[in-house]
Amino acid sequence: MHRKIIHVDADCFYAAIEMRDRPSLRNVPMAVGGSAQRRGVLTTCNYDARAFGIRSAMPTAQALRLCPHLKVIPPEMHKYREASKVMQQIFAEFTDYIEPLSLDEAYLEVTNICNGNLTATEVAKNIRSRIKEDLSITVSAGVSVNKFLAKVASDWQKPDGLTVISPKMVESFVGNLSVKKIPGVGSVTTRKLHRYGLETCSDLRGWSLHNLKQKFGKFGVV
Repeated sequence: MHRKIIHVDADCFYAAIEMRDRPSLRNVPMAVGGSAQRRGVLTTCNYDARAFGIRSAMPTAQALRLCPHLKVIPPEMHKYREASKVMQQIFAEFTDYIEPLSLDEAYLEVTNICNGNLTATEVAKNIRSRIKEDLSITVSAGVSVNKFLAKVASDWQKPDGLTVISPKMVESFVGNLSVKKIPGVGSVTTRKLHRYGLETCSDLRGWSLHNLKQKFGKFGVV
């Protein structure tokens, strides 16, 4: 029997909580982060801000140059921790096998609770619905046979998305998957992979472990 893994990831979590609590911040570019005058950085931003090229971990001053009318809100961690606690409680209603990655992100193994009447997809739908109902924010979820694919899937249709990679889809999906979609592969590593003609995971499979380690060090064997 294949494992059934769900990866749940809140959509622009800190920003979503602030937009929930302050409706005036909705539908305008906004971010949560430190002051530009104090060389602060952004922890997250909403999707309106991302349209200007703004992203998490960007210096606030740089973000304001890209979008001068960006609303920057200082973080209120107690609110995010409380929302995270609610999310964890919802996860625990469905499974005991929870691996949190951050306040707003976790892997859930639901293999043992799924049967003919309850699928992993239905569990993911129920979790997303409960979080939306209880917290008034959205989460995206990915469902597959392992953590790697579940995480890739959760990012596939963000925001507010649900993507399922079934066992029958795994080979073709992985083979065609762009290397830049691999969790942990940033722009620098992507460019290096492309220099060696590695565009997809299928290309990576053609390389030996020795060659990958030789060219990419520890990352080559992750």
